[in-house]
Amino acid sequence: MTAELVRGQNHPLPHSRLEIRVTAGAPVLACATLGDDRGTVLGVEWIAHPGSPTLPGIEVSRQAAAGLRFHVDLEAVPDRAHLVHVLLALPEGVGGPSRFGTTAAPFAAVTATDGTEIASFTITGLEAESAVVALELYRRQGAWKVRAVGQGYAGGLAELFGDQGLPGAREFAAGIQEAVARHMASAIQAPRNSAADGARVRSDRSATATQPGQTAGGTAGAAGAGTTSGAGATPHQLPGTPGQQPAGPADGQGQQPAAASHGGTAGGRVNYTHPRRQTTAPPTPPPATPAAQPGQPPRPVAGDATGWSMEERLYNQVWGMFEDLARATAAYRSAVDFAESRMDQELDRVLSDPRSRIGGTGDAAREVARAKRDQLTDQAREALDRDLGQLAAESEVVEPALPPSYARWDNPVWHAYRVPMDNPMALRLGDLHLPERTDLRIPMLVRLPLERGLWIDSGRSGSDAALMLDEGQLRRLAMDNAVGHAARLLAAYPPGEFTVHVIDAAGSAALSLAPLVAAGVLNQPPASGAAGVSAVLAKLTQRVDLVQMAIRARAADSLPPDLDTGEQLLIVNDFPHGFDDRAVTQLRYLADEGPAVGVHLMMVADREDASAYGPVLDPLWRSLLRITPVADDHLADPWVGHAWTFEPLTMPPGSQILRQVLDQVAEARRAWRR
Repeated sequence: MTAELVRGQNHPLPHSRLEIRVTAGAPVLACATLGDDRGTVLGVEWIAHPGSPTLPGIEVSRQAAAGLRFHVDLEAVPDRAHLVHVLLALPEGVGGPSRFGTTAAPFAAVTATDGTEIASFTITGLEAESAVVALELYRRQGAWKVRAVGQGYAGGLAELFGDQGLPGAREFAAGIQEAVARHMASAIQAPRNSAADGARVRSDRSATATQPGQTAGGTAGAAGAGTTSGAGATPHQLPGTPGQQPAGPADGQGQQPAAASHGGTAGGRVNYTHPRRQTTAPPTPPPATPAAQPGQPPRPVAGDATGWSMEERLYNQVWGMFEDLARATAAYRSAVDFAESRMDQELDRVLSDPRSRIGGTGDAAREVARAKRDQLTDQAREALDRDLGQLAAESEVVEPALPPSYARWDNPVWHAYRVPMDNPMALRLGDLHLPERTDLRIPMLVRLPLERGLWIDSGRSGSDAALMLDEGQLRRLAMDNAVGHAARLLAAYPPGEFTVHVIDAAGSAALSLAPLVAAGVLNQPPASGAAGVSAVLAKLTQRVDLVQMAIRARAADSLPPDLDTGEQLLIVNDFPHGFDDRAVTQLRYLADEGPAVGVHLMMVADREDASAYGPVLDPLWRSLLRITPVADDHLADPWVGHAWTFEPLTMPPGSQILRQVLDQVAEARRAWRR
């Protein structure tokens, strides 16, 4: 039975391997500190935080999220440490709440690795505080207990660390906040569905598959089992999130009128979601899994998830596969780390006596410890291989069933492409994989409309693939990648619902832009020179201002009749070439305010080229989702925080599919204008 703790109450911990699950009303960052018998933190090496997430026996998330997990192995905590403090704080400088009093009360639960809840604590009474000591795990007469603390600090992490006796607390806290901001910028956007919407139909697997976070032979992995409600929340809430008012009636052409979302509520957002797309929890589809052989897991089926349409079910299924792979890999890595740690501890105990360090006793102890380590590692690998095999089989049936906006360019679905009549749900940016099995690739899908702009990095990053190319090749690949994404967006939307603008100040991207220009899918030629840059930015800035004013005044009907109410994409090549200070300010404004009113940014740039502007552009880079034109392992998942290798979508050699698709898009646009 779960113990529901109040402030100051304690409860014994029956297990040494635990998870601490936190949910909050806004993204929070996680830290854990080790304290001596007087509660003092002896140095920064005793703190696990997003910039350095692991300590012996402790692991925290690298990202801020509304749902977090702490992974704890009390047997691995150093003997000098008598206290483990669980800390939560609000990220600074990312546009979120600045105090806990404006959000729902955080909730923390201590669970066993199988998900069984041991104790829980709702942290009430917080007002001006922006950091809090949520729980305290402490030793008492050889056993561990948990105490509900709930001590808040209005001065944030700096004040909290100072209270725990840490020298240089303010500077250290600032470094943690900076690490969180970096990871927010590199985190893959989590799905905006509620937990019910995205739940996968997996009940028929439970009898045969090892739970995520549990390896074969009962060795628990630190990732834990199941899905935490709210895990992986992103810094920005997307329009149309479950819980908002449903979209109003259509305007007769299947599209919500601009500035009319949420009933025209002042301060609301333009809702570009298709009015017939439901936002409430959809029904679970009837089971359609083919019968499996006795003793074998059921054969996978495309669309094996909840959703109102096949497109939504496939979207939820892909995200479920992504999460399954993240957690299965985390369990394997945790089990391997545990096996290594256990071997080291056993050797330390046996060889602590100088008389056993030489001769046959020491050699025998080493062999026994290594044999146990190998046995645990083999068990973990066996469980991982079983999970990976099942995911690979699922990928083989899901990939051919994906709609065009989810599919790779070599998918036959593009050869049967027809211009859609409904707005798309998501867009595929590339593929993701982990080193444990590089051939198992998960589609990287982002919801539409885009909440975050995209930054295609044309610089020579630290990846091996980037270092093998010169700067010219990277810039060409980056712009080719941008054109590919623009083409997919144009192909995914109905005619007239998506417009692409291009700024190519130096005219260096003419070859890459040729497919868009030749097909005639751009409303106007790519802008070049300072005058062209200024004209495009002024036009889009004015559009953002007009729609925002219409929303605030509840006056959607007052928008100019010639205003393009479709979504807008601005592609900027070789930033900051051709940009003066005013243009930079306008670009930052579009990045911040544009997504809420249907203006989205895709930058093709090398950050080093903009170094002359100093830190003034740092918020711009952090607000964009960075992707690369070559393989790179810079992205993190929103559940565990693995470093995933991102591989961009590439066109098959000699393929004419891009030209054929763009020709169909252009013809449909011409027919729509007639």
